[in-house]
Amino acid sequence: MPTLDTPFASLDLLRQPHQPNEPLQAFDAADEYLLNHLHEQGIQADTRVLLLNDSFGALACSLASHCQVTSSSDSHLGFLALTRNLASNGLSADAVDFVPASSSAQGPFDWVLIRVPKTLALLEEQLIRLHGQLAPGARVVAGAMVKHLPRAAGDLLEKYLGPVQASLAVKKARLLQVSVADKGAASSPYPTRYRLDTPALELVNHANLFCREGLDIGTRAFLPHLPQHVDARRVADLGCGNGVLGIAYALNNPQAELTLVDESYMAVQSAQENWRAALGERPAIIRAGDGLAEQPADSLDLVLCNPPFHQQQVVGDFLAWRMFQQARAALVTGGELWIVGNRHLGYHAKLKRLFRGVEQVAATPKFVVLKASK
Repeated sequence: MPTLDTPFASLDLLRQPHQPNEPLQAFDAADEYLLNHLHEQGIQADTRVLLLNDSFGALACSLASHCQVTSSSDSHLGFLALTRNLASNGLSADAVDFVPASSSAQGPFDWVLIRVPKTLALLEEQLIRLHGQLAPGARVVAGAMVKHLPRAAGDLLEKYLGPVQASLAVKKARLLQVSVADKGAASSPYPTRYRLDTPALELVNHANLFCREGLDIGTRAFLPHLPQHVDARRVADLGCGNGVLGIAYALNNPQAELTLVDESYMAVQSAQENWRAALGERPAIIRAGDGLAEQPADSLDLVLCNPPFHQQQVVGDFLAWRMFQQARAALVTGGELWIVGNRHLGYHAKLKRLFRGVEQVAATPKFVVLKASK
């Protein structure tokens, strides 16, 4: 297991979800750079530190015994990693106050350490929310690996907080140090909204949503081919995003019982608002989760999924494969997993390793809609 050594602690840290022979670390040089910088500046036990987008808890676990730590991110998997890494390093679960990105952390904070997220709209929303949450003399530092640090991130820091000074690169990581100025409150451009004609919906999309400005082309290819049933099927929209697949299915299947789950808190927030707008008080379970890991075995008749092919900046089919495994475990015998995916990803062959039968329902030049039967 990789060890993170900094002046604050020596920690063994795991990513979430964990996979055997994990090729990637739960921390990188940007985490080390931020922690070393903070140590050089000096903190006390009563120093209030806000961490934004601490992927797997490397920053929070390092600081948990040294100051008052609040951590906020949009990843439920990140929260699970934080919880697990606190426990495995002998740290108390309540040593860190975790706030989902769908809520606002309450200051005042003396320090804010930011891991620059892949989605700059999330960073923008987080910076807007910092107004009124910084203590006098508060210091704000953002860090990232140079290859993942767009110029626009510094522009956002300067727009909402104050002048930015970029550090020298260390181990291919860089810090952006902010001289906090009184910029005044800013109006957030989030959530955004867009309309669909079929089904007729207006969809709310909070800042960290994938394809926030319009329906993604994979889902667009999937929607006309959603199955229709007259009975009370138990259905999950796995990786639900703004909830459009689950909502569209529910509108055409009035007896169905829906569960919508996503690892993004802002996705869940969006899906909850969109469900209420489209279906009123019709019952549904809409929650943040590690996919269907918490779903009882043999408890679903149908799973709908437009699987992701990346986790933060890491591209691959690991999460999709895990979702397929979770769906198989949660489905009853004879239950079905319906997915849409890029042709080149070869999901047909992967699903055949798990399911009794796999057939192509529809296809476009870029996407295929597949049905896998347990």
